[in-house]
Amino acid sequence: MNALVRRRRALDIWPGFVDALSSLILVMVFVLLLFAIGQFVLSQTLAGKNQALAELNAEIARLAQTLALAEGANRELETKTKELSASLGTTAAERDAARAEAARLNADLAALAELKRQLEQQVAALSGELDQSKKNLVAATDLNAKSAAQIELLNRQLAAVRDQLAKLSAALEVANANVKDRDKKIAELGAELNLALANKVNELEKYRSEFFGKLRRVLGNRADVRVIGDRFVVPTDILFDTGSAELTPTAQASLAKLAQTLNEVAAEIPSDLDWVVRIDGHTDKRPIHTEQFPSNWELSTARAVAIVKYLVVQGIPAHRLSANGFGQFQPLDPADSEAAYAKNRRIEIQLTNR
Repeated sequence: MNALVRRRRALDIWPGFVDALSSLILVMVFVLLLFAIGQFVLSQTLAGKNQALAELNAEIARLAQTLALAEGANRELETKTKELSASLGTTAAERDAARAEAARLNADLAALAELKRQLEQQVAALSGELDQSKKNLVAATDLNAKSAAQIELLNRQLAAVRDQLAKLSAALEVANANVKDRDKKIAELGAELNLALANKVNELEKYRSEFFGKLRRVLGNRADVRVIGDRFVVPTDILFDTGSAELTPTAQASLAKLAQTLNEVAAEIPSDLDWVVRIDGHTDKRPIHTEQFPSNWELSTARAVAIVKYLVVQGIPAHRLSANGFGQFQPLDPADSEAAYAKNRRIEIQLTNR
């Protein structure tokens, strides 16, 4: 009887034990589920940060490549500046090209500075997001050793990015200093070039005075033949008939003497002085409408060309002559009178630099 009672009591304890064991298993499963959820959230957050850092590193690589191109352009500008120094006095076009190159480099540097500013903003935003992510992760679950190591790696990568930005800032400052130095050199070269050109113009001035003096004697010291500034002004009435571009016999004789005088003066001009004789035709304001000359443009140009062609026949090199027609649009006297019309109908002869 006692044995039966003890067996019945043993059977009554077993269901309670099973219930307690089931509850413990459920608690463990719940704890593991919480840990798995925390690990998943941490993994997703770190993956997003790693992707952002990868994009940031790619942007830095592109910026570094742009900086290398800017440095290459800077070296090329330095080479061009040296070449411009060696060829000072030959042409002003090289100076303009150097200025354009310097302007382009300044624009590139400005673009690099803007990219640097944007990158700094991205780094600041990423830092803020990282700090907030740390706070959220700490509030959600305790960081394990692996998570702490990943965040430490992220911090080191962020520090490396900041170090690269500092180096980039230093490189931009050096590039800006180089550009300022190039601008200074270009300004100095421009001043020297202008001085050299002024010296060339002054050197030609004495030959122009000699040429005009001989030309006045050739044309007979007429009162209506005069010098205005650096131009020798001859009325067209002593060279052409009204409305015509054919040289009169008297005009041809005078131009033959002019050509002889020009050859004499040209023989004295140094070979390194690049000169040209400009022949400019002008008319009065009264319009002309003929089949040969639809307007005063054509008449003034045809007269200048006729004189140039005749001088070439007389032995003046064609590359030393220039023909231009201005019609009635550059009058010496704007009045509406016969005297004003006669004064405006003219041929201007100018000995000048090319």
